[in-house]
Amino acid sequence: MKIRHATVDDAEELAHLILQVEKESDFLLFEAGERTLTPKQQRSQIEAMQNEENSTILVAEAEGKLVGYLVARGGRARRNKHTAYIVIGVLASYRGKGIGTMLFAELERWARTKGIHRLELTVVVDNQRAVSLYRKMGFEREGIKRHSLLINGKYVDEYYMAKWM
Repeated sequence: MKIRHATVDDAEELAHLILQVEKESDFLLFEAGERTLTPKQQRSQIEAMQNEENSTILVAEAEGKLVGYLVARGGRARRNKHTAYIVIGVLASYRGKGIGTMLFAELERWARTKGIHRLELTVVVDNQRAVSLYRKMGFEREGIKRHSLLINGKYVDEYYMAKWM
């Protein structure tokens, strides 16, 4: 397993990976097929984030293919440049193999070099696998977004979680 920062050469495969993860999970913001994400759009996002000191995309590579990703989007104002909002996804067939842990470990190494002080995310309360991972990685629950998402016809809550470096 290799964890590394995404490059523009990953754009096509990363776009397909993100859309596949959305198909495999009921816990992400976008539903399967709800949005299009072209390689060109993904390439532009990678390029833009490479120019931001406090943003990055990490990828997990196994057997020569991308199987997971972690996007860290840094704050854009002076008052929140020390923060990064996290989105993570792993292919269903690779979940439970430590990939999330490895992505977060690399994220923390990167964050320390960039002066990131706060990592934050939201997670559906019912996504116990993800909640367990985040707690294991030192994230604490800060609050609840009630009826935050509508999933399969049911309003669900999300936890606000954060970790300080």
